[in-house]
Amino acid sequence: MILESLALTLTGCVAAAFFGRQLRRNLGYLLALPLLGAAGLLVAAADRGVTEQVWSWIPSLGVTFALRLDGLSLLFGLLVTVVGAAVLVYSARYLARSDQTGFYVLMNVFALAMLLLVLADDVVLLFVAWEATTLCSFFLIARSGDNAREPAIRTLLVTALGGLALLGAAVTMSVAAGTTRIGAILDDPFWTDDPALTAWVASLLAVAAFTKSAQFPFQGWLPDSMVAITPVSAYLHAAAMVKAGIYLLLLFSPVLSGHPLWSTLLITSGAITALVGGFAALQRTDLKELLAYSTTSQLGLLVLLIGIGTPAALKAAVVHTVAHALFKAVLFMVVGIIDHRAGTRDIRKLAALHVRMPVTVSIAAIAALSMAGVPPLLGFVSKESMFAAFLETPGHGWVPVVVTIAGVTTAVLTLAYAGRFVLGALGGRSGHGVREAASLFWMVPALGAVGGLVLGVAPGLLDQVVGDATSSSAGAEVGVTLELWHGLNAPLALSAVAIASGTVLILFRRNVFRLTRRIHSPVRALNVVDGTRAGIIRCGETVSRLSGGDAPRRHLMIPMVCLVGIAALSANALGPLPQVVGNPTHPLDWILVTLVLVGTVATVLARTRVAAIVVIGVIGFAMTLWFFWLGAADVALTQLLVEILTICVLVLVLRRLPRKFSKDTRRRRISSLGVAVAAGVATLAATLAFTGRRELSPVAEYYLRNGETETGGANIVNTILVDFRALDTLGELAVLGIAGVAIAVILSARRTVEKPADDVHIDEESPLADAHHNSVFARAFIRWARPLTIVISLILLWRGHQEPGGGFIAALVAGAGFALLYLAAHSDEAARSRWPYLLLIGLGVAIAALVGFVGYLEGSFLQPLQFEILGLKLTSALIFDVGVYLTVIGFILAALNLLGVRQHPAPLPTDPTDSDAPGIKEGSHS
Repeated sequence: MILESLALTLTGCVAAAFFGRQLRRNLGYLLALPLLGAAGLLVAAADRGVTEQVWSWIPSLGVTFALRLDGLSLLFGLLVTVVGAAVLVYSARYLARSDQTGFYVLMNVFALAMLLLVLADDVVLLFVAWEATTLCSFFLIARSGDNAREPAIRTLLVTALGGLALLGAAVTMSVAAGTTRIGAILDDPFWTDDPALTAWVASLLAVAAFTKSAQFPFQGWLPDSMVAITPVSAYLHAAAMVKAGIYLLLLFSPVLSGHPLWSTLLITSGAITALVGGFAALQRTDLKELLAYSTTSQLGLLVLLIGIGTPAALKAAVVHTVAHALFKAVLFMVVGIIDHRAGTRDIRKLAALHVRMPVTVSIAAIAALSMAGVPPLLGFVSKESMFAAFLETPGHGWVPVVVTIAGVTTAVLTLAYAGRFVLGALGGRSGHGVREAASLFWMVPALGAVGGLVLGVAPGLLDQVVGDATSSSAGAEVGVTLELWHGLNAPLALSAVAIASGTVLILFRRNVFRLTRRIHSPVRALNVVDGTRAGIIRCGETVSRLSGGDAPRRHLMIPMVCLVGIAALSANALGPLPQVVGNPTHPLDWILVTLVLVGTVATVLARTRVAAIVVIGVIGFAMTLWFFWLGAADVALTQLLVEILTICVLVLVLRRLPRKFSKDTRRRRISSLGVAVAAGVATLAATLAFTGRRELSPVAEYYLRNGETETGGANIVNTILVDFRALDTLGELAVLGIAGVAIAVILSARRTVEKPADDVHIDEESPLADAHHNSVFARAFIRWARPLTIVISLILLWRGHQEPGGGFIAALVAGAGFALLYLAAHSDEAARSRWPYLLLIGLGVAIAALVGFVGYLEGSFLQPLQFEILGLKLTSALIFDVGVYLTVIGFILAALNLLGVRQHPAPLPTDPTDSDAPGIKEGSHS
């Protein structure tokens, strides 16, 4: 039932896309049902004990699509689904009545990514889901208005840094354990056998969790993300994103609890974050911003408890995770209601209003008291558990004292800013009246507040869930019995001290506020993020200046010099070159080498661009003949067609460039010649060393022996491209498509040069001056040549898996037909092809990707699949080649259409605020 829960969540994403326009904001009611159904499936699956489901994903790397449901994943899975459903129902009343399809799709994808993250039993799958939550949060924040751009970017940068740390940890653990399965990794002995490796992994995991859960020194992004609309904030803070870091720490607690580095990092960072976040919350006048800093503070307590690592501490962390999800979701929803009704969240402005919202304020008070740890609410139960764990912190005698003082101080600050929140929401006694919202609006937060009260009075209802989650995170069976009253003991005394001290701060809140507002940190976390980002950009600009410019020399010099350097460093390690047996050289080889050499020298000596294109073509055609001579028909055809089309494209660009090359200094010519010769020698040595001039390498022998058996194709070149290395080909195809789109974007936004730099005078009386009459022979030729080239291209596409041909060669042949059509046209308007080249590019990449992923049904990307349609035997490779065919044709058409005809830049909006598609703004409710 684990996979079914994911599938049900996925249906919510699909439903959001299909029914968004019809249901508009009311779509939230419908989308809550799949999440609640997924929660029910998880509970049903948990009744059977620990459940695992595994499918092959990337077998060549041993990566699996493995899912596991234990106590810990069940707890977080329920938080993701239940809180997610509650937020979606709340959104149905919070959002404006306009179409909210984008918001609902992203929220459901967010829920799906979080659910996949907590159910993943493979570190690669875990990493993919982790990054998916990062992207979802970025888009949800960025679409919240014009002022959300920079906060979204900062959030992305910080959390992406954590993603890189998690990737490093995943790779390290996989290599050390020899598997990517999380369960097997946790059971591997390298955790105790290799202390240095364990410390390295612990530090990477800690950084990943700290960035995701906004822990010091990465805490700045979370309050900054409050520009997002309230439903996003409620879900992000209560059950998604920030909870991902807590889950990661609990997931690896069985092997890292008690490790000195792990404990030091978590206890130190958690304590600092808890205190700094609580103090910062007292300084805020915006209710939502106050809650954001309170989230960092509460998360700091959770990290602190996980760092302590004892069963009691892990139990307290699990209980407080549940309590925090309840009261934080409720409080954010309450802020949305107040903002919706009063038009502001600022405490100072609310003081000038008469807020007559007894139900909403009562809900806020219950949730805030739970956050403050006041009995008989669930927050009090979790706080008592935390104090008990603080007092039993392992280490020297001063460690439990310091940890307990930090925890109690955080509790005092929590009560103080909880009181500030409630009293600020009450508003004043006079001024404009703010009336209660409709019952459907406050119904969901009311249920959450009542849930915190019921679970506080009867915490035993959570014994099974908390016990299973604690046992999973502790790596051993832990019995849990939650109670509201434990008698007169030290934790109760500490609670009394915290409540009394916090009450004093509330009574003198105005003086406390004035005092705290005078204290400022010398370093702001957001300034550090912006400074780092600016430094990276400056570094990129420096590199760009060094390698940029119009001259290709700068671009080519760097890889050439690197190649020479690598060759020099590797010369001793390679040893002597293999001995050549016999004389494999044929006289025709020397003729072709001479042609290439003459063409190269002529290119260097060429003074005009036309001459350079001509002699470069000589080199290309010589290489084509050489490939044919060596028997590489596919490579030769590709080389020939690329040469033809390259010359066509170069001619299109040529009319916008000066006729002659600029003269270089002697020093530049000598340095370029030296680097070119050295790179050529290094390439020759590498070719001899790696191939040894063998007739066949072991890899080639494998392809020849197994290619047709495994793929059904006799053309070894085509089977390598579309079967054995199809994923690489898809990547190259995507790059080609991006290049075509880039051409379209650049030339649509910039006006191209219409006249060459050199003056060219044409005799108007010459027959060559009349393009229409001059092209009559070409137009007559193209009438039968163009359909012939299309037919030939289709034949090459069809036969490519068995004989020379394939999607790329077929597309080049078709492209040559379009080039002929362009050359035969007598005007720019007649030359323009009406085919939708951008659509062809997108369709081609989509087809190649889709047929590739269908191969996963058999175990790997583009696993060869054979089937029959109307008696014709087809393979998945042929469909993949169709994608290649369409993409390449689209690219060629883009080049001919955009480079060969006059372009006029698209008009730019005069005022960016006139956009017709604004993001969802915090105040855009109806």
